[in-house]
Amino acid sequence: MICLLSPQDIEAIWRIINEAAQAYKGVIPQDCWHEPYMPREELVGELTAGVVFYGYEEDRSLLGVMGRQDKGEVVLIRHAYVQPAAQRRGVGSRLLQHILKNETKPMLVGTWAAADWAVSFYEKHGFRLVTPAEKDRLLKTYWTISARQVETSVVLADAKFFSANFLSSHRKLKTEN
Repeated sequence: MICLLSPQDIEAIWRIINEAAQAYKGVIPQDCWHEPYMPREELVGELTAGVVFYGYEEDRSLLGVMGRQDKGEVVLIRHAYVQPAAQRRGVGSRLLQHILKNETKPMLVGTWAAADWAVSFYEKHGFRLVTPAEKDRLLKTYWTISARQVETSVVLADAKFFSANFLSSHRKLKTEN
C-alpha cells in the first residue's frame, strides 16, 4: 500500500534513507560520503523546503520512501530509497508510478553519476539523461547541493521535459532572468 507520509514519520523515513544509502559507500566520491548519509537535520530541512514523502507499506512495515518536490515549472523526485531487504521487489517502481500517475508537470531526478543502478532504474521508467551542460544548469537552478555534488551527479528527465514546447519556453525563461 502506498501512503502519504507526515512529519510524524520522520524517524522511519530517516532510517530507510540511511540504511539504503549504504549502497553508495565506496561508490560515490569518498569526499561526498559521510555518516549518517543524511543527518536528521537535513531531512527536517528537506521537509521544510517542501519535499512531500510517500511510503510503501507491507504488513504495517514501511519498506520504501520517495519524495516529490514541486519547484513551480518542474517537479523533482527526491530521496527515493528502499530498505535493502525489500529491494528488487518492485517497491521503488510502485512508488515512482504512484508519483507519476497524475503528474502534469515535467519531472526531473538527480542522482550520483556512479550509481549506475539508480540511473538504470529511472531509464527503465522512461527517464532520459540530459546533456552535461543542461545537468549543471538544472542542478544549480532546482537543487541546493555543493559544487562537488553537481560535478559528480547526473539529471534524468521525463518525456514532458524533452517536449519541444517545454524546452523552448524553459530555456527562454532562464535566459531572460
